[in-house]
Amino acid sequence: MNPVIESLFSRKSVRAYLEKDISDREKDLILESAFQAPTAGNQMLYTILEIDDEEVKKELSIACDDQSFIRKAKLVLVFLADCRRWLDCYERAGASCRKPGLGDVLLACEDAVIAAQNTVVAARSLGIGSCYIGDILENREKVVPLLGLDEYVLPIAMVVYGYPDARQETLEKPKRFDREFIVLKNKYRRLSEAESREMFRRQRGEEFDFDAWVKAFCARKYMSDFALEMDRSVRGYLEPFMDRGGMPKAR
Repeated sequence: MNPVIESLFSRKSVRAYLEKDISDREKDLILESAFQAPTAGNQMLYTILEIDDEEVKKELSIACDDQSFIRKAKLVLVFLADCRRWLDCYERAGASCRKPGLGDVLLACEDAVIAAQNTVVAARSLGIGSCYIGDILENREKVVPLLGLDEYVLPIAMVVYGYPDARQETLEKPKRFDREFIVLKNKYRRLSEAESREMFRRQRGEEFDFDAWVKAFCARKYMSDFALEMDRSVRGYLEPFMDRGGMPKAR
């Protein structure tokens, strides 16, 4: 197994860090790795915010379900799906253009998340841990002014980085579902109930109680207050992209 594949297999989320700083050289390599990611039409439809203001880090940690370890991270990056930069360029060039739509923002989200994952892989190769913070999508009314976001920009991911402490190094990576339940040939199909139960049995063992665990997970995650808040907040972020009046007039 080559070093790149090994790092992908061994990488896990890190939420506790040593006091050791990430050097400027390491930070530069992590950021430059983001720029090497695949990007639609070489547009780089994202902006990266490096959060080094301790008060902003504190406010973000509170907005993201009060996860205090965010404040202790040595590097915090927010990846923005950015549909404003190119729109400004089109308008400044006098191009006949429309306002960004849902397709545009989804493409920008893809660009931003691919760039984010490049930084995660790069950090791992340097011995630096990382953790995605999906909760950045919550609490739009607080996050937008805190980060100065434009109406055509949304924070699709936040990643925090730091050298893992000894306990984090020894934690076992959670087992993933088996390939046959995730990789399908040519066409999508829903798993049967038997397949759903078998998928979890293989992941969690013979004594796994499917009904009890899935019910509890649904209540704790899918139906949680933070999940419902994220859904509400995302609707607010997407509203500007759903304006059907943004098409240029026919000539």
